[in-house]
Amino acid sequence: MFMRKFAYLSISFAVLTWAGCDVLNQIQTTPVADADPTTSEMIGGLKQALEVGAKNAVGFLNKEDGFFKDPIVKIPFPPEAAKVEKTLRDVGAGKLVDDFVLKMNRGAEAAAKEATTIFVESIKAMTIGDAKTILTGPDNSATQYFEKNTRTQLYQKFYPHIKNAMNTVGAAKLWTDVTTRYNQVPLTKPVNTDVVDFATNKALDGLFVKLAAEEKKIRMDPLARVSDLLKKVFDWAAKNRS
Repeated sequence: MFMRKFAYLSISFAVLTWAGCDVLNQIQTTPVADADPTTSEMIGGLKQALEVGAKNAVGFLNKEDGFFKDPIVKIPFPPEAAKVEKTLRDVGAGKLVDDFVLKMNRGAEAAAKEATTIFVESIKAMTIGDAKTILTGPDNSATQYFEKNTRTQLYQKFYPHIKNAMNTVGAAKLWTDVTTRYNQVPLTKPVNTDVVDFATNKALDGLFVKLAAEEKKIRMDPLARVSDLLKKVFDWAAKNRS
């Protein structure tokens, strides 16, 4: 009788032990929900996203026809001088206008390569106290924040590159030719447009347009999150957007 009870207890203990181990194994193998990113990770994720986006944006623009054949960022003949363009075309000098627009865009394409270093340096210098707000905001929140805080600095650094590039490809000389030819037309008011300022601002506009597109891609497309940090931060942001 004693042996029978002992055997029963032994079997029961073995079953309970096995069941307990199984429960423990389930607890151990059940994945723990990912913790929210820290403030440091949020800032790091934003900076990394901007760096990835900036390099991609520059890559799109720093090639032949990067500006010229992209209708979104193509630099047109200065609208402020629209009368100049019309007058020149009316007097048969349309090719001069077309050549100028082409070379102005070539200048922007040549200068775009300088933007990578400028963007990266600016990104590294950023201090973002409201990273959570930016991450959970609109698709271009980081780009807007970045542009607001760095555009003046970028302009100051980018202007000489645009100027040099335009001189290299002959756009500055063409502008002189265009305005000189226009100013020779009877009864016209002389024009003196700062074409380097115009081209620099349009080039920066194009960079930010491309940067915003890259930011949106990272936010919306999980495959565009090319690092574990980007996955963690932007997966979290996607779940917590306002």
